[in-house]
Amino acid sequence: MEKIKVIIADDNSFIREGMKIILSTYEEFEVLGTCNDGREAVQYCQTEEVDVALLDVRMPIMNGVEATKLISEQTKTKPLILTTFDDDEYIIEAVKNGAKGYLLKNNEPDRIKAAIISVHNGNTVMQDIVLDKIKMSLGEKKDEVKIDTSLFTEKEISIMALIAKGLSNKEIAKQLFMSEGTIANYISTILSKGNLGHRTKIAIYYLTGKID
Repeated sequence: MEKIKVIIADDNSFIREGMKIILSTYEEFEVLGTCNDGREAVQYCQTEEVDVALLDVRMPIMNGVEATKLISEQTKTKPLILTTFDDDEYIIEAVKNGAKGYLLKNNEPDRIKAAIISVHNGNTVMQDIVLDKIKMSLGEKKDEVKIDTSLFTEKEISIMALIAKGLSNKEIAKQLFMSEGTIANYISTILSKGNLGHRTKIAIYYLTGKID
């Protein structure tokens, strides 16, 4: 099995080296190196074959958002942002710049592992908490949602939103870190609760608030 080549960019040496040690324990990864800032990460990706670059948001010289843009434009490397709660203002910009994933640093190692593999396989990985912050940044308040939110749980509503964006069950499962079977069960519940005939009606209902 060919290993996924990874680099880690973080100006905090404790986090950087800790992440390197953790990822090196997985046989799926080869940690090529670590970087202190975004510029180093960009240069590394320009000169070496890197599959996934784990980028901290706040770094000196060049931050993770700027590095994401250059890495996306100039290399084949897929940027995956690792962030903390206080990086809200960077989220939208990083996604616009081509970030393929956005995860909180306090995740379990297995979840970070799954995210790296998913991004390497061409998927986009966003945590619920990050999606919520994106919605808040875009000014999507709960009272602007057109559907009857009292009928559905927050998880069901987030699945409906992804269906409305055209994602398949497989894509939704990967994005929400759930199995396809679980997503299918959620969709069945949504169809039943909303008295909706099929999947397309979920999208129409979510976008318009109307069943017919």
